[in-house]
Amino acid sequence: MSNRLAIFDCDGTLVDSQRNICLAMERAFEGAGLAPPPREATRRVVGLSLVEAMRTLLPDAEPERHAVLAEDYKRAFTAMRSAGTVHEPLYEGIADTIATLDAAGWLLGVATGKSDRGLKFVLESHGLTDRFVTLHTADRHPSKPHPAMLEACMADAGAAPDTSAMIGDTTFDMAMARAADILAVGVAWGYHDAHELKAAGAHIVIDDPADLAAVLKEIP
Repeated sequence: MSNRLAIFDCDGTLVDSQRNICLAMERAFEGAGLAPPPREATRRVVGLSLVEAMRTLLPDAEPERHAVLAEDYKRAFTAMRSAGTVHEPLYEGIADTIATLDAAGWLLGVATGKSDRGLKFVLESHGLTDRFVTLHTADRHPSKPHPAMLEACMADAGAAPDTSAMIGDTTFDMAMARAADILAVGVAWGYHDAHELKAAGAHIVIDDPADLAAVLKEIP
């Protein structure tokens, strides 16, 4: 039998990090002499790999500019973290939901556009590192919605598509779940709204983390 695996996105699903992301994006653009994107535009690309996010924000720029801006963003975020100004709180109810699923025998994973370093920082900050058996980031995989991260999570955990679920807040998460042929659970507290999540393929959208355990009971 395959293990049951619940795979979470990070930004906008586990933690509210939009202020940090927007500030780092603004500093990267300003440092390059560019007008920073509106914060709503930045919110729209959360979840993509950095180079893909820059390509979306500056579609007419050269690939080299996208790569440079991605590195500038990383440096800006690292400087903020070193200064102790990065605050990425868990959404209310997330810690309890993770504990509930863990106690019910679910294996837990993360598939995120965050870097390995950024994900490690978040999990350690909230004492959640030991809760997750598989962690995959954009550092080692193609950008969402490519299913590579989910396929790697399932391989690590000994899970199959019919015993796995992806929980995320963006259309990229839902499209990735569909590409991997697993249950796509959208969350309404993140960066894309419920209508967009459903249009992107969400099987269900939940409004509260406490609702997740009941949704996942449908998986044998």
